[in-house]
Amino acid sequence: MKTIKTIYKVGMGPSSSHTMGPNVAARRFAAANAASHSYRVTLYGSLAATGKGHLTDQAIISALSPKPVEIIWEPSIFLPFHPNAMDFESLDSGGNVLAKWRVYSIGGGDLAEENVSVSEEEDTYPHNSLSDILEYCKSNDLLLHEYIEEMEGPDVWDFLMEVWGKMTSAIKRGLHNDERLPGVLNLPRKARYFSKKAKMMPSAVGRTTLIFSYALACSEENASGGVVVTAPTCGSSGVLPAVLYDLLHYRDISERDIVRALGTAGLIGNLARTNASISGAEVGCQGEVGVACAMASAAVAQLIEPASLSCVEYAAEMGIEHHLGLTCDPVAGLVQIPCIERNAMAAVRALECAAFSVTSDGRHRVRFDQVINVMNETGRDLQSRYKETAAGGLAAELAAKYIPANK
Repeated sequence: MKTIKTIYKVGMGPSSSHTMGPNVAARRFAAANAASHSYRVTLYGSLAATGKGHLTDQAIISALSPKPVEIIWEPSIFLPFHPNAMDFESLDSGGNVLAKWRVYSIGGGDLAEENVSVSEEEDTYPHNSLSDILEYCKSNDLLLHEYIEEMEGPDVWDFLMEVWGKMTSAIKRGLHNDERLPGVLNLPRKARYFSKKAKMMPSAVGRTTLIFSYALACSEENASGGVVVTAPTCGSSGVLPAVLYDLLHYRDISERDIVRALGTAGLIGNLARTNASISGAEVGCQGEVGVACAMASAAVAQLIEPASLSCVEYAAEMGIEHHLGLTCDPVAGLVQIPCIERNAMAAVRALECAAFSVTSDGRHRVRFDQVINVMNETGRDLQSRYKETAAGGLAAELAAKYIPANK
């Protein structure tokens, strides 16, 4: 399994699979084909279906600039390996193809060729399941943060502290920004209003509203193309930061413990990516917001009961279990409706999952690894119109009201 550093990527929103991944792929292709006169890029499946709403073309053109770029959209063609497929072509002055590269944006900003990851990272962890990790920890009397440091080295905490800084910056920017979000939906931002309203509400309701405001702030920054951290994706980047930001202020938890919790959350996201998928185009929103909820649930459980490995697993398992079957249906192809509200709701649900797990004795029937397998199977069974194509669900219901993203 890869380092948890690969689950937390800093970059521009609104989509890790539709914006970050294509941008990285375009930069790599340009570097390998610097003598090209121009480029042609064909986008397939989900990338083509919602690419304009996700700024895919802008991400590619900016990376290949200043040379001319032709973008071809093929939303009805789904290649077998993954729905997010791209063909890059290098052209000479006469339009002849000099080089060609087919690559897939598989979620979280990661790329793969046909059955081959193009990640530059080597495997860091010898374990690929949470059951094996927990067994190793129990056999060696390790807490999860000690296990992470043993596998990653002590510099992982410096990296995660930088990640935490980027997360908090996104929240703070979002709480002070009241400009409308870009795109045909013309959505007003809500984070600033929610934050102000929370201060006038009874304590319990007010705290929940504050958590909403933190998740909204980060998700609205993402929707506007601002700098966020994938956790595990851009579209779900508001869940984990909101929960940890709340606990930092509400419970006066140290940043050292916050960073350790980020490490545990990264393990959970990494396992989901390794054994299933975090791509909405592949398994629906359960792989994005559902995994984000599991990451946040595990982080909170660790902060409350750091010595209870079973409670951490239970919380993570519930975070996924109660998002099984969640569709990815972005209205007008934008990462706004229902994506932003889902981040807010998942943040609160993460706290509930953690509270449930630590209140119990930690014993549970369904293992985290099992529910990840079910999520993967459920996602494969979802029809393509419910997987980031904006062709089903809420996107289809509201299609008549808004201009489709690629028309």
